[in-house]
Amino acid sequence: MPRIVLRAPSVFEAGFSRIRAELDVPMAFPHTVLTEAEAAHDMVPAGERRDARDLPLVAIDPPGATDLDQAVHIERIESGDAAYRVWYAIADVGAFVTPGGAIDTEARARGATMYSPDGRAPLHPAVVSEDRASLLAGTTKPCVLWSIELDDRGDAVSWHLERATVQVREAISYATAQARIDAAGGNDAEPLSLLAEVGRLRQDREADRGGISINLPAQEIVEHNGSYTVEFDTSLPVEGWNAQISLLTGMVASHVMVDAGVGVLRTLPPPYSDAIDRLRITATALDLDWPAEEPYSSFVRRLTPNSAACNAFLLQSTRTLRGAGYIGFDGSVPEHRSHGAIASTYAHVTAPLRRLVDRFGNEIVLAALADRRPPTWALEALDELPSLMGRSRQRESALERALVDLSEAIVLEHSVGEVFAGYVVDVDRRREQAKIQIPNPAVVAPVPAEGRSLAEQVSLRLTEVSVEDRKVHFDVVS
Repeated sequence: MPRIVLRAPSVFEAGFSRIRAELDVPMAFPHTVLTEAEAAHDMVPAGERRDARDLPLVAIDPPGATDLDQAVHIERIESGDAAYRVWYAIADVGAFVTPGGAIDTEARARGATMYSPDGRAPLHPAVVSEDRASLLAGTTKPCVLWSIELDDRGDAVSWHLERATVQVREAISYATAQARIDAAGGNDAEPLSLLAEVGRLRQDREADRGGISINLPAQEIVEHNGSYTVEFDTSLPVEGWNAQISLLTGMVASHVMVDAGVGVLRTLPPPYSDAIDRLRITATALDLDWPAEEPYSSFVRRLTPNSAACNAFLLQSTRTLRGAGYIGFDGSVPEHRSHGAIASTYAHVTAPLRRLVDRFGNEIVLAALADRRPPTWALEALDELPSLMGRSRQRESALERALVDLSEAIVLEHSVGEVFAGYVVDVDRRREQAKIQIPNPAVVAPVPAEGRSLAEQVSLRLTEVSVEDRKVHFDVVS
């Protein structure tokens, strides 16, 4: 589902607050958790951390972000087969959390930070996630520090992980990062130019693997002269390049886990052939040129959300990525362990401030690369983590769906009686329901499935809106 960005006033916020209450999204922490968080400190002895404060690390995040999980620096090298070295600092949350303590127990109940357009329900108290463990610019912070060397094609040839102390030079937005890269024109004097260079190489390697990368548009709620609309917005190239560093790290971490015979992997089945067949029908009806010999992964990668047809297809493409989960193991490496979209094994290790499982993954990789057994508390969680993360994702999905439904109802509240044009993007015969993607405003409308076919152009009249119930109703006109 696309992320939602709020660019409209507080009329939405009361509804968002009501949704969080209905879904029991925990916005506050118990007193015991806050008390433990106030006393939290780096429990790793200073002598066990490398002093890496000289690295010119940069954190790239959305504007205003304070829970900074990662910071990156890339340098060009000549060392055997290696052409690049990626330094990637990850917040060392495990150094602040006592296993079995109040923070740990609450984090297991939450699973992940839950986001709304007007705020978030964090995984950890702010004193940890936005201060002591966050990689804030200009502050000296503990981290787990990756050093990954890549060859001139962008393939990883060696790696190392250790605990370190760093000082992030600056935290910048994606827009600022993109502007610097564009202005530099590939000049190595701008360190971020190497992020673009390595990011593109990693995207090429992803294409070689058959990885599936969907350039899904964001939904933005925008005010225009006192009324509201939902529009699509596209991501910047640097967001994809930055994401490739995280993906690279997760892939390397998964290889370490598999080699060690212990870990927790993120898994996803490959797309089913009938889903791909449906997408080919959709592409044909939308007049999108998808040659018969071109694999799905290649076709979807080259699409950009710059038209109603592409948006409809990209949104429908998300239906091929179903069944994601986690699998923990100790001793016997699972047979079905790949991530179908990444086309590789993969582990979540780069967002421990915002995702529970990453803290455990980092401890396991640190131990494996030091040729020792992971700590008991990490091993004992391997059976439970998949279900904890699964429950968290279910709640996230319910929140996302409710937020979208409310936003669409508010946007459409004063448009009852109007006719909208759209495309059929889904037909579910079992549930007797079809979904129509309306490009302007960017909403999805359910209608009866009878007589509908994928990618069919349909005109709909909005007949009813209930903001209170977060419901909209359309009738098919033609």
